[in-house]
Amino acid sequence: MVDVERAAARGRRVSSRVSEEGAGWSCQEMGTFQKLRPNEDSFSWLAVRTLLRSRNEILAQLFGDPSNEVRRRWMAARQESGVDPDFRIKPDLGAEYSFLIIGDTGEGDASQYAVVPGLLAIGADTAFAVVASDVIYPTGSGNEYDDKFFRPYKDYPAPIYAIPGNHDWYDGLGGFMRVFCDAPALEARRQGFSLSPSGLRGLFWTKPETIDEPRLAEARARRSSPAQRAAQPAPYWVIDLPGLLLVGIDTGIRGTIDRDQGAWLRRVSADPRPKVLITGKPIYDRNEYHPCPIEDGGTVDEIVTDPANNYVAAIGGDTHNYQRYPVEVGGRTIQYIVSGGGGAFMHATHTIPRVDVGGVREDAFKCYPLRGDSLSFYSNLYRARLRMPWLYLTPDEGLVLMSRHIGNTPPRPVGTGDGTDGTVGADGSEPTVPGRPVKITARMKWAARILGGWPMPFRLPVGRTFHRWFSELSDWDTPPFFKSFLHVSVQDGTLRIRCFAATGCRPQEIEPPMEDEVAIPLAPPSAG
Repeated sequence: MVDVERAAARGRRVSSRVSEEGAGWSCQEMGTFQKLRPNEDSFSWLAVRTLLRSRNEILAQLFGDPSNEVRRRWMAARQESGVDPDFRIKPDLGAEYSFLIIGDTGEGDASQYAVVPGLLAIGADTAFAVVASDVIYPTGSGNEYDDKFFRPYKDYPAPIYAIPGNHDWYDGLGGFMRVFCDAPALEARRQGFSLSPSGLRGLFWTKPETIDEPRLAEARARRSSPAQRAAQPAPYWVIDLPGLLLVGIDTGIRGTIDRDQGAWLRRVSADPRPKVLITGKPIYDRNEYHPCPIEDGGTVDEIVTDPANNYVAAIGGDTHNYQRYPVEVGGRTIQYIVSGGGGAFMHATHTIPRVDVGGVREDAFKCYPLRGDSLSFYSNLYRARLRMPWLYLTPDEGLVLMSRHIGNTPPRPVGTGDGTDGTVGADGSEPTVPGRPVKITARMKWAARILGGWPMPFRLPVGRTFHRWFSELSDWDTPPFFKSFLHVSVQDGTLRIRCFAATGCRPQEIEPPMEDEVAIPLAPPSAG
């Protein structure tokens, strides 16, 4: 049996908030995850074929997202098959239990497999796992599930459920529905050409791949024990747990839900028990608010914030890092979490501005990787890609630069020694830090400006344009990976959410660092 409390206590002591070693910067030994990989292939967003197969994202933005229409067809077929009308899953569990949440997993290369050893160790006694968004990159094809799902999680002993992300929708959800719902393919519909947006979209839309059933059967055999097998009723569902409902929604390609799903969400949310939402797109992300529109009006967040519905947390994938926003709503706190660090390339955190959204201030916000580590990592990546050695910033330099820019205390000690607290002065002066001082130079400032971690006299589009897309085109297969997953437990009337990290280094496989933790009392809603 795994003592998660003891593992969490050890994880606090070895996290990136304590030392550079905890962040994986001093990686002397590669993790054992390399032995789990089927080959040395690396998933690359630079490949022309990958970009062409992913074109449905752009087409959906230009000519409209067909996800709602296709989802209605899938749901009609599921209802005809006789699934529970509320799409309910009810595991047989006692009053105390735990489960895992893994976001944006399926690149199938080193960054995904690096998460597996720590996940198996921490999750050994969990009742189930949930993949929150983008199970398979780039197009969700059912023919890619072997090395990107069944092989990496073959030794996870419990069922795995999922909600689809935008990439799972690029093949019309065919692979996802076949694997997780055991559903046959939808009957193809032929449409004549027209000059309408949908007609133009159809000319270029990536068509679903025909699933190789013998190949899929071989892949399924990797997770064939009775304890591992489970079929979920639909792409959105509710997992009915003792004292808690876990509600998963399908946000399609563009981050919205259709009217039928909206009506279902309102219906299952009326249950007075505490709830956690799992969504393919986060509601709070990068200091921005995305309430998730519903097709016939209203938003998902209006349902989440309604006190009668008793939501205590909303967890979304899609963005490949960890963020937590504790939002005060009517005298209670809802934890809005981004958890997309389960396997794909890391989205930068150093471009997240000082947090001031939804009433959340910077000192209450948490993220992983730390902004300074993100800045240092991308400085090294860009140094190599752009052949500009002067861009490189050490982890200490990154930490001090980001604390100066954001105006907060460095989240870990810089250097070693005198024990000063590292507080940034009210006048914006350099922080005093333990050990050797880090002097901010002109070279460091300009490197940080180019990387989006320092203010410019004029604005560069590094956050939303250059850096956003350059990061996707700059996948890597060496530590530190800055990956993460969530361990969620219910015990003694308390819901506890812990974020564990995976760096790809052997020490962090043995003792997975715990980067964040929050405890939520599961009290019933007030009578008022």
